[in-house]
Amino acid sequence: MADRASLGEQAAYQLANVTKTAPIYGATTPRWLVRLLDWKPLESGVFRRNRVAEDKPIDVLCGHSDESEIPATYAEYEETPREYRLSGINALVNVDTRVSDLYSKPYDQVREQLRVVIESVKERQENELLNNADYGLLHNVPDSQKISTRKGSPTPDDLDQLLTKVWKEPSLFLAHPAAIAAFGRECTRRGVPPPTVTLFGSPFLTWRGVPLIPTDKLRVSAKTQKTSIMLLRVGERKQGVIGLFQPGLAGEQSPGLSVRFTGIDNRGLASYLISLYCAASVLTNDAIATLENVEVGNYYDYQ
Repeated sequence: MADRASLGEQAAYQLANVTKTAPIYGATTPRWLVRLLDWKPLESGVFRRNRVAEDKPIDVLCGHSDESEIPATYAEYEETPREYRLSGINALVNVDTRVSDLYSKPYDQVREQLRVVIESVKERQENELLNNADYGLLHNVPDSQKISTRKGSPTPDDLDQLLTKVWKEPSLFLAHPAAIAAFGRECTRRGVPPPTVTLFGSPFLTWRGVPLIPTDKLRVSAKTQKTSIMLLRVGERKQGVIGLFQPGLAGEQSPGLSVRFTGIDNRGLASYLISLYCAASVLTNDAIATLENVEVGNYYDYQ
């Protein structure tokens, strides 16, 4: 009997169309902080935060009196208010024109390169909002607004104490996912599981009605396995924390972010400059507080 020969899979594969994905950038996160901040546009990249001087009381009188008994008063302003200048985050993307000419189906090579690098720039933006040495929120918490955990792991008592620091319309807790998990374990141990709320179509744990927002930009120390939990009041109307950006940039893709074509060199490399300008301001001292020395357990054992 003759062998039953047939076309092999490897040979047939040469004629088959392959369905493929666009490049998947695994470092992308939801960047909830950027979404939840109120963003204030600036006219020229500079923001001056004017405050009333707290050591000058404003005298008022209660009751019926004639004008001679009414105290003269006024609101004194800080003489040297803080000014913020927008910080730039930049990246230069080079694409060989031969590559973009020949290999841009089904995905445009330039567009995909820009998309992935823009994601990286936006990840850096959230990191800077928290960790920048000048305007980063972690570096702008007044000493009076810092507390430490009572037992290492974050407990309901710790978050209650944090709420006493930002008690005027608190907006959100901000914490590393491992810190939120550690808090959840403490709540479960005490028999008080925290309820959840849905924001942007995603569930979040809450405490006293305030959502716990995860971000990996609040780092866990590899040495001590400790981190911080922050509590913020956001919005200019609430005299809280606000983001700052420059509107109307040439090549603007989203608020504060632009993409500009800078030319083609004699080697055929096309260059695109990605620029993002941002900063953050804490309008009043009681708009922010930090719970420090938060232990998260053996977090790095699972990485």
